[in-house]
Amino acid sequence: MKVLLRILCIAVIGMYAPKLNAQIPILNSYPSAKATVYLDFDGQYVTGTSWNWDGPIDAQPSGLANDQITEIFNRISEDYRPFNLNITTDSTVYAKAPLAQRIRVIFTPTSAWYGSAGGVSFVGSFTWGNGTPSFVFNQLLNNVPKYVAESASHEIGHTLGLQHQSTYDANGNKLSEYNGGQGTGEIGWAPIMGVGYYKNQTTWHYGTSTQGALMIQSDLDIISGTTNNFGYRTDDVGNTMSKSTVISTPDAGFTASGLINSATDVDVFKVTFLKRNSFNLTAVPQNVGANDEGANIDIKVALLNAKGDTLNRYNPSLLLNAGIDTTLDAGAYYLVVDGVSNVNHSEYGSLGYYTLIAKSSLATLPLHNLQLKGSNNNGIHQFTWAYEADERVSFLAMESSADGAIFTELTALATSARSFSYKPLTDGTLMYRIKAITANEQKTYYSNVVSIKQAGNNDGLKIWSNIITSSLKVTSSKAYNYQVVDLSGRVLAKGITTTGTTNIQLPATATGMLFFTWNDGTSQHSEKLIKQ
Repeated sequence: MKVLLRILCIAVIGMYAPKLNAQIPILNSYPSAKATVYLDFDGQYVTGTSWNWDGPIDAQPSGLANDQITEIFNRISEDYRPFNLNITTDSTVYAKAPLAQRIRVIFTPTSAWYGSAGGVSFVGSFTWGNGTPSFVFNQLLNNVPKYVAESASHEIGHTLGLQHQSTYDANGNKLSEYNGGQGTGEIGWAPIMGVGYYKNQTTWHYGTSTQGALMIQSDLDIISGTTNNFGYRTDDVGNTMSKSTVISTPDAGFTASGLINSATDVDVFKVTFLKRNSFNLTAVPQNVGANDEGANIDIKVALLNAKGDTLNRYNPSLLLNAGIDTTLDAGAYYLVVDGVSNVNHSEYGSLGYYTLIAKSSLATLPLHNLQLKGSNNNGIHQFTWAYEADERVSFLAMESSADGAIFTELTALATSARSFSYKPLTDGTLMYRIKAITANEQKTYYSNVVSIKQAGNNDGLKIWSNIITSSLKVTSSKAYNYQVVDLSGRVLAKGITTTGTTNIQLPATATGMLFFTWNDGTSQHSEKLIKQ
């Protein structure tokens, strides 16, 4: 990927001669938006633009199949989902868009006129109003939809005013023009304005730009700023219990969706069950395939009771999706969906669409009120439970989970047992539930989930208060890498905690909501703070 800086004296009009080609699927990501990005796959004859230093450019059709075009469109659309911006393959939509709020991206194998690059664009050209396009040379990207989409989102970012996200050493020497990100697997991450070809998750970023080690670029602020003049989409789901979206008839199962469009946005849904039920929910980020390919958001779901008390949080550390599998009594509950950080990136760019898919079993239950209680007694995890049964229970077991999504059997229990204790061999927080199977109908039931943090030397890190004044006080049992950032992603403090108590001093000018993240190299955690 390459970018050319705008030369101030350029003021030319782009001219295009249309080509007749096979029908391209007509797709729009946000039809109500005026600002438009046109993905042009059917070829163009380009003259009179800033690119025509050596004559006309006869850009041939992309040659991509319709399913490839659709995947590319979906990947790019998710990158730009938070904004009041329409990604389209419809030339008529582009033609109607305001001249100073549109860009054409030409996907073509015709690249010899320029050279070897994944794509090219002029910084800031989205607002020029003179028809200057961007190019993506899909054949040089082996026509791989992932690569083509990453190149296109990157080049569109340039037209909206973004520079490259680069990396530097401690002395300010540039290590790489393109920040390649970090991590592997589903949560492997890179910034869109770096190089995202080889990471599953790519997002907007707050980090050092190509202009210098001290030049911090906030991608989201530049894209949504007054220069481009389209901003963010309107929030679609309320952020509080009082403004929550009410799910009708949740007892029969339901599907709901929403958009997290800023680091401070959370979506709150209210569900009221008429009967005790086995509740299973999956929160899936918008994606284009297995392993949440093309997703931008890492989802956390919190389950609250009617009073707003948190019953549990679900956020698998190595997955972008999340799930709940528990038993709930009749009554009102709240589901709080949030885009969060993980070990590879901050919460800053964890934005996008998601879908909640819930199932519940409302058959007359021969087993009632299966309630589990647990506590930590000097590193020994101790449990008691009780239930009411209309038929004999043939199987009882304790299950545990490290992420709240995948539970495995810890031990089988005597059906007459009502208590259990053991000392876990792993660090961190563990989640537990009781599994019971009835004898006659062979139905499976689960208790509520109990979360217990390992004690002693494995007690992790404790924040003394989420409301702070001049400093943040934490206690940890080992060294953690930490950082505190504000809403824009600006780093206010960072370092390594000491064993015991650490006081983290914060600038007096920093107020409002902040984010504290810490990790030990294997898992990362994040908490929101209020600085007064």
